[in-house]
Amino acid sequence: MADNQEQVRVITTIGHVDHGKTTFVDGLLVANNIISARMAGKIRYMDSRDDEQQRGITMESSAVSLRFKMLRDTKGEGSNSSSNYVINLIDTPGHVDFSTEVSAASRLCDGALVLVDVVEGVCTQTITVLRQAWRDRLRPILVINKVDRLVTELKLAPIEAYHHLAQLIEQVNAVMGSFFASERMDDDLRWREARDRRLAERKEKAADEGEDAATANAAAEPENDAFEEKDDEDIYFSPERGNVIFASAIDGWGFRIGKFAQLYAAKLGINEANLRRVLWGDFYLDPKTKRVISFKHLRGRTLKPLFVQFVLDNIWAVYENVILNPNPDKVEKIVQTLNIKILPRDLKSKDTRNLLSLIFSQWLPVSTCTFQAVVDVVPPPSFAQRVRIPKMLHPERHFDDLVNVPPKNKLEEDLYNCCSGPEAFVVAYVSKMFAVSQSELPEHKRKTVTADEMRAKGREAREARLATGAQKTPMPLLLERLPISDTQSSNGAIPVVSKDSSDGEAEVSEDETLLGFARLYSGTITRSTKLYCTLPKYNASLSPSHPSNVKHIAVVDVTALYVMMGRDLVPVERVAAGNVFALAGLGGIVWRNATLCSLSSTSAVGEPGIDNIESAKDCLVNLAGITDQAAPIVRVALEPENPADMPQLIKGLRLLSQADPCVETFQQQTGEYVILTAGELHLERCLKDLRERFAKVAIQASKPIVPFREVAVKGLDMAPPKTKDSPRGTVHGSISQSLVTFTIRAVPLPQTVADFLLSNVSILKRLHREGHAQSRKGGKVHAVPTEEYLTENTANDEIARQATVRPEEFFEALDKLSKDAGGQWVDIADNVWAFGPHHVGPNVLVDRMGGMSTSLRKRSQKMNLLRPDVRSPSDTPEGTTPAASIMGETRHLREFDDCVDTGFQLAAFQGALCAEPMQGMAFFVDSIQVGGESRAADVDNIHSKMAQVTGSLISAVKEACRSGFLDWSPRLMLAMYTCDIQAATDVLGKMYGVVSRRRGRIVSEEMKEGTSFFSIRALLPVVESFGFADEIRKRTSGAASPQLIFSGYEILDQDPFWVPTTEEELEDLGEKADRANLARGYMDAVRKRKGMFVDQKIVEHAEKQRTLKK
Repeated sequence: MADNQEQVRVITTIGHVDHGKTTFVDGLLVANNIISARMAGKIRYMDSRDDEQQRGITMESSAVSLRFKMLRDTKGEGSNSSSNYVINLIDTPGHVDFSTEVSAASRLCDGALVLVDVVEGVCTQTITVLRQAWRDRLRPILVINKVDRLVTELKLAPIEAYHHLAQLIEQVNAVMGSFFASERMDDDLRWREARDRRLAERKEKAADEGEDAATANAAAEPENDAFEEKDDEDIYFSPERGNVIFASAIDGWGFRIGKFAQLYAAKLGINEANLRRVLWGDFYLDPKTKRVISFKHLRGRTLKPLFVQFVLDNIWAVYENVILNPNPDKVEKIVQTLNIKILPRDLKSKDTRNLLSLIFSQWLPVSTCTFQAVVDVVPPPSFAQRVRIPKMLHPERHFDDLVNVPPKNKLEEDLYNCCSGPEAFVVAYVSKMFAVSQSELPEHKRKTVTADEMRAKGREAREARLATGAQKTPMPLLLERLPISDTQSSNGAIPVVSKDSSDGEAEVSEDETLLGFARLYSGTITRSTKLYCTLPKYNASLSPSHPSNVKHIAVVDVTALYVMMGRDLVPVERVAAGNVFALAGLGGIVWRNATLCSLSSTSAVGEPGIDNIESAKDCLVNLAGITDQAAPIVRVALEPENPADMPQLIKGLRLLSQADPCVETFQQQTGEYVILTAGELHLERCLKDLRERFAKVAIQASKPIVPFREVAVKGLDMAPPKTKDSPRGTVHGSISQSLVTFTIRAVPLPQTVADFLLSNVSILKRLHREGHAQSRKGGKVHAVPTEEYLTENTANDEIARQATVRPEEFFEALDKLSKDAGGQWVDIADNVWAFGPHHVGPNVLVDRMGGMSTSLRKRSQKMNLLRPDVRSPSDTPEGTTPAASIMGETRHLREFDDCVDTGFQLAAFQGALCAEPMQGMAFFVDSIQVGGESRAADVDNIHSKMAQVTGSLISAVKEACRSGFLDWSPRLMLAMYTCDIQAATDVLGKMYGVVSRRRGRIVSEEMKEGTSFFSIRALLPVVESFGFADEIRKRTSGAASPQLIFSGYEILDQDPFWVPTTEEELEDLGEKADRANLARGYMDAVRKRKGMFVDQKIVEHAEKQRTLKK
């Protein structure tokens, strides 16, 4: 651990799957003698799991701390100064199923190594990780990896390779430019809105103060209405700026153009800085004048660019003479020219790949180049935190509003400057939890004694025996008496199991221990320290003793601190600010992420407690506000093979949920234990961990449970409406001998309104959360079931969307869209009763009875919801009417509002086709009548049987909504994957066959310029995707590997109740519809899984005899 923050760098490796991140890290580990040079690229040291090694991909992010000594020229003094740097590096997965690991790692880092395969180019995950780095304001370094493929596979000439590399850098820069353009458009919109607000305020001021006074004020106040443009030069990758590395991780070489500028500056007599500027681009060396010229002065001559002449030609020559056409004489000449030392036996070796690595590792070592780039490009924590911390403290504000904002208090000052002094506030962010077997912890590992230590102890033992006259002690007893050293050495280290003298047991418990993966932003943490822990739901704007905050604050005891070294953990006593580390003692308190705080490193040693939490309020902060998680879409029910093992399974699920930041586990109302995972590969890893690490019992997993959506459309040939003389979808309902009668009409929402509601689900969640909090404060208990009582959480099945409007403008935007739709939709914004399901979905309950008490818009205005300066529920002023009083006022007029709302929520959550959530439906409540002719007697009867009437009305409304839904033409919506595949030309036909068999469709295909590879994008139903990756790899002999990304839902345009009726249909399909109804098959499969009635023939041909053999 480094104490000087100026010599610390925190970086991560990000990129698409199989672009060489872990192999690249192997080359960096060689420089620290962690692995041997011969094993670099083969051992994949950071992949510590067995399944990672078998599959060849990374599944869990892991960290390592590397040391690097850099020599710098001291100008004017004629000497070199050296600096020791510590680089904390986090290796992340590239597979889309583990994208949450990338999000967790990027929150801890200041820079990123973005690896791109030179042949495959910019892929889907490349864009995703670049966007993540852009959001978190990481300083990226582009690493163009696998350059050797241009020589060995594509057989490109150096000039062709140069154009290929230039085009690749342009593609990456185009992605960065799109991020910048999108942000500038948001800035322009915010500037225009701010200007309009200022103009409106000025008009109001003029109306209040008079024209003369307003004119004087406008003249006195300088107004800067010009839109401030920004320079985007510093966001792009450019080799001359030093933020591009050309590398081949498998061969162990990498370089920046500054390396060759340094080599050729003295030869050509050109200033090194000037040569660095022209070594990349259309610059050429005039052979006659020996001067560098641009393309304008070529005058028809065919000269090679400087980059080709000085760089690529030399690299191509090495590959040509070592690998492609081995020539020992030329190889020996190359070695002499480069002034490197290669042993004669290596020069004569048949292993040309090893010889190539030896040459390049001495000529262009990848570790030296990378470390220098990291030190030059990535800022130290003391500088980077001034840019990143303001956004972490205020996630709701824009980055531009936080630039150059001075710290407001001591906490922000310590965080901005990354202070590590004894009086600095201690703030650490735990981005995730990970499980480690107790046998892998340093204190439980086998301890080793070096040969030198054994010889020294042997001499001491012999001297002791000679002094006391004792007999010769046998060697086994001597080994037991020797003290065991905690340090390991690569020189003759002999493992010796230490024995506990108290109980004589050498075995270690195999239970898993949860450690926190964290970074210290300020202060210093020592072992055995007690710290305050603020959980993600902690609200820093409220006092720590506030009732809503107390349950989100805990006290943790840091029992151990570790430096992560890939597979190993090295125990340390203290950690200074700016470093990445692991800590123990958070199990059972921190679920996934949290913030650790204390007033100072000295006061942290004390005994903080919840009772004196107010004294530490200045240091409490929540840095876990922003989480970017992939939507877990694959759902599986679990049970142990032996029912007696259920407690172990529950314990294992709890550990798995804490150790994996993306998985979700819960128990359904049916009693089943369910896990949600991001994809098929993620599911396999979770099941393996449950069976072998966490539960350690045999587990049976159901077939994957895939979510669907139910929607109604206006079909061409629909049956007549169920209710005569009424619009389609109208249903009249009644309960208990017509004590309560009602009319509900179901209508599909306009597509624009449905898309608007789907895009702004986050606003609906906030509306429901704030209203529910104020209702609880007012003492009102709603009859509407909350999320805790529902069996499934639909929010996790939806793709994350960015809200299109601000919260306070939600109802205005909805009103505008409904007026554009016209007809019966003109006034629904004022009459919306509720959204559903869960009060946040894309379905609407509309009140057509003219009452104002059920209007969600009116209620939100009265309760001051969805305002930019909305107060917390506890800070509601006395003049504000809480929800309880509003509901109390209307209770006498509308006694069954909650029942209707609850029935709608249940119907929207469990649709009529197969009890899946509805989408894009509106339900109009046209009338509710209480009692018949003897109204007074019926009202008394209702009050005497209120519980029975309430339950019956909820069921009746639910069935009425379902019946109205079926009056239209129902459809199923399938969850869809976007499938990105890169394949060679010779396997395209086989790949297309697999996609078509899985009922997918090709969206686009384009050929990668300069290669024989095609980039194909397809849409594939999630329900058909299981086993797709294995099948496509098997059919193409491993030449194509798909990436599946959840992209939302798509309508399957097929009526599940359709049967052939006309002569043409019967002639085409037969009486029994030989071609199966696909929608009906999906619907029946879901109904059968849920135990619902399925209309199917069990015996198809009863007249035919069946024997056991047949």
